[in-house]
Amino acid sequence: MGLGLTREAWRELVATWGHSKFRGDQVFEAVFRKGIGHASEISTLAHELRAKIDAEMPITPVPPAQVQVSTDGTRKYQFSDGAVGAYEAVYIPEVAAGRGTNTLCVSSQTGCAVGCKFCFTASIKRHRDLTAGEIIGQVLAVRADLLPQGPGAQITNIVFMGMGEPLLNFDNVVQACKVMLEPMGLSFSTRRITVSTSGIVPRIDDLGRAVNTQLAISLNATTDEIRTKIMPINKKWPIAELLGALRRYPLAPRRRFTIEYVLLKDINDSVEDAQRLAKLLDGIPVKINLLPLNAHNKTPFETPSRATVARFQEELRKRGYGAWLRTPRGQDIAAACGQLGEAVLPTVLQTLPAA
Repeated sequence: MGLGLTREAWRELVATWGHSKFRGDQVFEAVFRKGIGHASEISTLAHELRAKIDAEMPITPVPPAQVQVSTDGTRKYQFSDGAVGAYEAVYIPEVAAGRGTNTLCVSSQTGCAVGCKFCFTASIKRHRDLTAGEIIGQVLAVRADLLPQGPGAQITNIVFMGMGEPLLNFDNVVQACKVMLEPMGLSFSTRRITVSTSGIVPRIDDLGRAVNTQLAISLNATTDEIRTKIMPINKKWPIAELLGALRRYPLAPRRRFTIEYVLLKDINDSVEDAQRLAKLLDGIPVKINLLPLNAHNKTPFETPSRATVARFQEELRKRGYGAWLRTPRGQDIAAACGQLGEAVLPTVLQTLPAA
């Protein structure tokens, strides 16, 4: 799919087809600046080249099969190629509320193989990786849907926090980031793209060498015993190795890692947990997002009380950490953190082979 190609890749491709490289610039600009979804509509190109692109390197994003709108304005988009599963993206508008960001949460897989016990997507397992074009396609399809709402609805931030573990689809995620960063295209700042991971340590090292985006770590526990219980990936890369990867990461000046911490009742939400978390992160530039569990029927865990969450947050702030409580968005349409996949699970099951 042509949506996954950088500007330079388009220049090289059209050159191999016998056309001037600047025609590749025209294609790239048409897709990302003008929102054109079919090469036949790029009037500056020869008919032969338009036909070649449509036949061999199409630039049409997969349209959403369904769009759900929450009472809080959050929009959830379900995508499917009709053959090998479905995936979702979530648009979280905040500019109207004065916060200055409209965030699009994109998926990188049609499920997830990491198996975090508090996340609905884990119940789907990993069906397949999304291509770079499919990742970019989510951005373009959502942008097109929002266009009638005016400039205040434009996407300002991208987070890889949807379905899947981004660093288990490393090449496609990095490629998609490079496309999004292109000045002649979507032109996102490196500060406006965040890649989140459950802790694929070797790929964290690789990411630091590949792209200069923001990095978020889904930590969620302060001891290996508890983290392994709720996040099986910890068996392979325990907390010490994960934090070691952060300490050697080539973090850009004046930047911080985001530590994501899902609070589970009576599991990881005590004052002692907060104290251990502060000690673990000592010397690492971080901000901490606290996310009380968004309950669903695929987890044995429960949401802690507001008082418990407040005590946890206060303990971190007393120790000098920026700790923010994240308000769930889109819970009524199963679009909140840890809920993605509920609507697509029947679609995925239909495409899986019989036992």
